[in-house]
Amino acid sequence: MKLSHVILKVEQLDKAVQEYREKGFAVEYGKEKNPINALIYFSKGPYIELLDGSRMPGAAKALMRLLGKGALIDRLQRLDTCGLGYCELAFENYETDLNKEIAILQKYGIKSCGMPSRRIDTHGRDLRFRIASPAALDVPFLMTYFSVDPKPVEFVHPNGITEISKVIYGTDPARFMLIKELCDDERLELKEGTGIEVEFDNRNR
Repeated sequence: MKLSHVILKVEQLDKAVQEYREKGFAVEYGKEKNPINALIYFSKGPYIELLDGSRMPGAAKALMRLLGKGALIDRLQRLDTCGLGYCELAFENYETDLNKEIAILQKYGIKSCGMPSRRIDTHGRDLRFRIASPAALDVPFLMTYFSVDPKPVEFVHPNGITEISKVIYGTDPARFMLIKELCDDERLELKEGTGIEVEFDNRNR
């Protein structure tokens, strides 16, 4: 697997979109009507997803738990209660399922739950993918790549940034072996502790 994206928790989505556009990033909403997220894409490598929370009602969360999606709801609940900043990391593969990765998790004694997902983006692209959330919250979540590639070609943001050059992910060292077996992306650096840091390549420097 490779790095998919980093979730950036923001205070208020519309305000954050404006702020990051003022910082020289091209930002697009996840969908045309009532968007719940926004994206900062790069031509290569992982992208950034801006979220101000899951916006999932409590009743819906309770129902999903009853349907066996507790690991996913635990992750959404953490998103809703965590502080601002980079808070989640996702890996991606280029298959139609996550069976191989789920088997790796099982080998390490970690359960997971998954589900299909879909959205129509602001360009009218029908983006379909599957996600899986490990029950261990100190392991990144997983997804298949989009059915249609939404990334721009040979794009440089107005501020000169071309891509994310490094993602530093803090977790328990006991998870290092598992994470390295899941993801062989050279941009990923593991460290003991918590938190996520992101470094960029900037053509203007």
